[in-house]
Amino acid sequence: MSEAHPPVLEVRNLHKRFGDLEVLKGVDVTARKGDVVSLIGSSGSGKSTLLRCANLLENSQQGDIIFEGEPVIWQGEGMNRHPADRHQVIRIRTNLSMVFQQFNLWAHMTILQNVMEAPVTVLKEDPAEVEERARALLAKVGIGDKCDAYPAQLSGGQQQRAAIARALCMRPRALLFDEPTSALDPELEQEVVKVIKDLAAEGRTMLLVTHDMRLAADVSDHVVFLHEGKISEEGPPEKIFKHPETERLRQFLSASVAA
Repeated sequence: MSEAHPPVLEVRNLHKRFGDLEVLKGVDVTARKGDVVSLIGSSGSGKSTLLRCANLLENSQQGDIIFEGEPVIWQGEGMNRHPADRHQVIRIRTNLSMVFQQFNLWAHMTILQNVMEAPVTVLKEDPAEVEERARALLAKVGIGDKCDAYPAQLSGGQQQRAAIARALCMRPRALLFDEPTSALDPELEQEVVKVIKDLAAEGRTMLLVTHDMRLAADVSDHVVFLHEGKISEEGPPEKIFKHPETERLRQFLSASVAA
């Protein structure tokens, strides 16, 4: 991996408030091409908020978000700060595809239509080319036979795999996963875990918020442990999971194993 290329995504000194509650207190995260960066921590530590700020779904009050060397342009200050260039926001969002905890598939569209919608509507790509790519991606995630089904006809694991295919169909520079398995029972969870592991093995750039410590240990190049809106500890998975330095991380990992 060449250091000459700028990171796909870089977050510097990010601060985020909801009213009087400061959720992120100066967080730095970098994902270079091919990196899998996992964000772990207890509920309320700021993991999902960080992901949403990075994808410009939430406005942060301070700090920089840099996509492939291009900083987001802001206007206003504090709670009034927001991106100044709508076209820049669209360009960045279309290159940072997000997979949510709750699938977010359109119920009135078939699975194939769900996967095709954004490339055709947002990117104005040729529908025939998009359909070919969408069918291939649905096959890749193991549900190629569900193209004509509707979301309600699929299990939760199948719906999440469809959501991953939809994200991939945008041909993003990076994938952002926000607790992609937490809404699933253990058996269905493993279907999605396999897809994520396969994507990591392909060298996809990913930011992964997860409660699954085994998944984080298996696929990550770098793990970030957030506690009360700050990075408490970070490093390669070997260090984080086998040689934690702080008592707070040791407690968290112990509770995760017990769960």
